Amino acid sequence: MGAGHAHALYIHEHSPLHRVAPEAKVAATLGMVVSIAVTPREDMWAFAVYAVSIAALALVARVPGRFLAVRLLGVAPFVLFALLIPFIGTGETTVLWGMTLSVDGLWAAWNILAKAVLGASVTVILTATTEVPRIIEGMGTLRVPALFVSITMFMIRYLELLAGELGRMRVAMTARGYDPRWLAQARPIASSAGALFVRAYERGERVHSAMLSRGFTGTMPALSNHRATPADWLGVGLVTAVFFSTAVLALST
Repeated sequence: MGAGHAHALYIHEHSPLHRVAPEAKVAATLGMVVSIAVTPREDMWAFAVYAVSIAALALVARVPGRFLAVRLLGVAPFVLFALLIPFIGTGETTVLWGMTLSVDGLWAAWNILAKAVLGASVTVILTATTEVPRIIEGMGTLRVPALFVSITMFMIRYLELLAGELGRMRVAMTARGYDPRWLAQARPIASSAGALFVRAYERGERVHSAMLSRGFTGTMPALSNHRATPADWLGVGLVTAVFFSTAVLALST
């Protein structure tokens, strides 16, 4: 999990948000996501405030709009599911564009769409301004249980390793004339998945033994001595306060 394993979501920049300590950004991200999640779906003005605030953060962090939009494709399954709800919802109906849709379904679709996109945008900005190892380090600084931190760290690392291994296996299969276009050719895929599982299990055992032999006690050494300063906490606190106050005002009206 060193610097050589920078995640694809990270943007190497020197913006003010990049310089903020990871624990401050992790805490602020959690606060912003919670604020978005508890906001009533009917208060569209609140979601507009969130959207403007997130756009301002992206501008300060120098995160291109195209970069953000491409990474938001990860919420596409939720969006597709949300688009189906108005057609299958019950209760009062309305006619929109010549189609009869459920009113509750439309609100539910809006709720899922808005919160999924805004929440994902906040996390994309976090990962775009903070390398994954530093995020993990920030979680440890915030006293997240060490076991959870270790599981998260190894999960991210091994997902990257497995993706790379799968890509190499696919190249090897293609070089041998494998062209997966028919259902009858699914058997090699199943065999490859089994081989990948065995390789991953064996690699995990070898890595664990190697780490124990080097004195691993359950926590990784700190990559940096940089800790959040009062200025860091003040900056993220002001941003989080905007989200919290918006959520409280929306809940009270």
